[in-house]
Amino acid sequence: MYLLYKVIFLLFLCSSSAKSEDPLGKFCNKHSNISSGGKLSVNIDKLLAELALKTPSTGFVATTYGKDQDQVYGLAQCRGDVSIEDCSICIQEATKQIHQLCPNIADARIWYDYCFLRYNNKTFIGEVDTSFGIFYFNVENVTDPEAFNKELGVLMDQIRAQAVMPKEEGLGKGKSILSPFVTLYALVQCTRDLSELSCAQCLAIAVSKFPIFCNNRKGCRVLYSSCYVRYELYPFFFPLDSNNTGPSNAKMAIVYR
Repeated sequence: MYLLYKVIFLLFLCSSSAKSEDPLGKFCNKHSNISSGGKLSVNIDKLLAELALKTPSTGFVATTYGKDQDQVYGLAQCRGDVSIEDCSICIQEATKQIHQLCPNIADARIWYDYCFLRYNNKTFIGEVDTSFGIFYFNVENVTDPEAFNKELGVLMDQIRAQAVMPKEEGLGKGKSILSPFVTLYALVQCTRDLSELSCAQCLAIAVSKFPIFCNNRKGCRVLYSSCYVRYELYPFFFPLDSNNTGPSNAKMAIVYR
C-alpha cells in the first residue's frame, strides 16, 4: 500500500505544468526535525499524495494520516475563484516544492497565488493561526491616501462580511470604482476549516496589518496560515474584469514576520 502512495506521489511530482509559478513564501519549522525514512516521514509522503489527489475536485481538503505519535495532519486549499485545472496544477507544485524545500520537517507550510498547503504532526485544524505572516506591498504610493483608504476600508468591510457567509466558503471578493480610470480590486479568503467567528477574527487581524506594512500603498497582500487578504489597482481574481486590464507587473517588496 505504501508503494502505491509513493507512486501516486511521484507521479504528481513529475507532472507539474509550465504554468506553475514560484511560491509566494514558505515556512519550515526548524524545531520539528524528523528522521528521513522514519514512520512519520513515510506518513507525510502518504498525506501529500492524498492532498494532491483529492484537493482539486473540491478546492479544499483537511485530513490526517497515521496513528498516535506518528500521526500527521494536513490541509490544502485553492483560491476559491480559480478553475479545477489551475487548482490541480498549483497543488501538484505545492506538494513537490514543500517536499524539497522542507525536507525532514514535521511542520511545514507553502503559499502560492492560487493555493496553500500545510502539514504538521500536531493538530491545527479549526484553529486560527497568525503566528507567521508574509506581507507583500507595492512600492508605489497612491496619490490621494485619505480618499483611497476610506474606499479600501468600505470595500474590505463588504467582502469580509461576504466571506463569513456559509455559502461563500470563506471567500469574499469585490471592486470599487475610484475614478473613470482607476478601480480598486480586493479579495479575502479563510481556510474552510474555520468557523464563521474564527474566519472573521483572522481577517480582522490580517486587515489590521495594512497600516503597518502597506500604508498608502497601491497594492498589498497579507498571507497567514488561516487566511489571506489582498487588494490591487488592477484585476487579479476571476473572472477578470475585461474593462480594466491595468499592469500586473508592479514592483513589490516582501516582509516575513
